[in-house]
Amino acid sequence: MPTGDSARVVRDVFEAFAAGDRATVERSFAERFRFSSPLDVGLDRAGYFERCWPGAGAGQRFDLVRMVESGDEVIVTYELTHGDGRRGRNTEVFTFDGERISEVEVYFGWDLEDGAPPG
Repeated sequence: MPTGDSARVVRDVFEAFAAGDRATVERSFAERFRFSSPLDVGLDRAGYFERCWPGAGAGQRFDLVRMVESGDEVIVTYELTHGDGRRGRNTEVFTFDGERISEVEVYFGWDLEDGAPPG
């Protein structure tokens, strides 16, 4: 997996979200940050912390299975284990403006029942 500065910031954000470490995430996001997922399109920074942050630090674990750095983007596919044991797989695209994340796009995958993708 990539080990550049942008990849490190993305890893830190996943770790901080799982730990409920808001200060690290706030430092990583640009002031003009935008967040989109199928449930929340175009949230600004305040909207992200209002809508998404309450789920942070809830005993989840992120296992990064793919990370690709390309230009000002880092693309990550991960397997998420929720605190209650439910599992799923998603992909996120992180766009950088300099050293800070300016945009996150989340693409929902599927639930994992036995720990492996279907197929």
